[in-house]
Amino acid sequence: MSQQADNAYYVPHGTHWPIVGSLGMITMLASAGLWLNGSNTAQWVFYLGAAVIVFMLFGWFGDVIRESESGMYNRQVDSSFRLGMAWFIFSEIMFFACFFGALFYARALVVPWLGGEGAGASTNEFLWQGYLPLWPTNGPANIGGEFQTIPAFGLPFVNTLILLTSGVTLTMAHHALKAAQRGPLVAWLAATVILGAIFLYFQVEEYHHAYTELGLTLGSGIYGSTFFMLTGFHGMHVTLGAIMLAVIMFRCMKGHFKPDQHFGFEAVAWYWHFVDVVWLGLFIFVYVL
Repeated sequence: MSQQADNAYYVPHGTHWPIVGSLGMITMLASAGLWLNGSNTAQWVFYLGAAVIVFMLFGWFGDVIRESESGMYNRQVDSSFRLGMAWFIFSEIMFFACFFGALFYARALVVPWLGGEGAGASTNEFLWQGYLPLWPTNGPANIGGEFQTIPAFGLPFVNTLILLTSGVTLTMAHHALKAAQRGPLVAWLAATVILGAIFLYFQVEEYHHAYTELGLTLGSGIYGSTFFMLTGFHGMHVTLGAIMLAVIMFRCMKGHFKPDQHFGFEAVAWYWHFVDVVWLGLFIFVYVL
């Protein structure tokens, strides 16, 4: 399993990467605030901070990869990595739960209340008389203008099939890795990355159609804001997942990972399957219902 004894306590060496990452993050945060307030130079400082973050990721992950491939890690470290990834995915679940909760709160509680149901009768009568609590809605006062929704069984359904298929191809890649079949492993991983890229392409097409032809924008009331926040953050996660899968694919091409020791691969697979499950929730509660 490792050159280290399985029962030995692993003490990581000192590293400068957390400091580098912190400097990049505070640079991005401060410059983003200045950028939003009209600073002429903040945009480029923001990009500089982002470049520092990317530099930190390459450097830090590179160190971890080299240590792993040199046999410095044992079962105890593997267990720590698994716990860390599990907690990370749990935090992502809570992240999306907030947005799904906002969607439920607006649709099931706020909109009916503004329409006069329950305790909202006086609000509807004196403030928003005539407002009908229908979904989707741009809210009282027709905020953002009229818009049309995206049919669920168009591009969203195609993208659902694409993501579900990518989950299958990734599982096939995992089986190939455990069977020590490098050729099929790389081929299935490449197929997964390509499917992720196709998903993102169709999402860009969907956004362009929504903005230019349907009048559906981030400013189209509560429906537009929740729609783009949920689908946009999911698209960001798909982008990150596809990048991670591409990195894993190149590592597999270099001969990294063993049939009985490949948590780096498994961690990315966990993340990708999580992204698949989130999309199923999005497809049902945002597009279909």
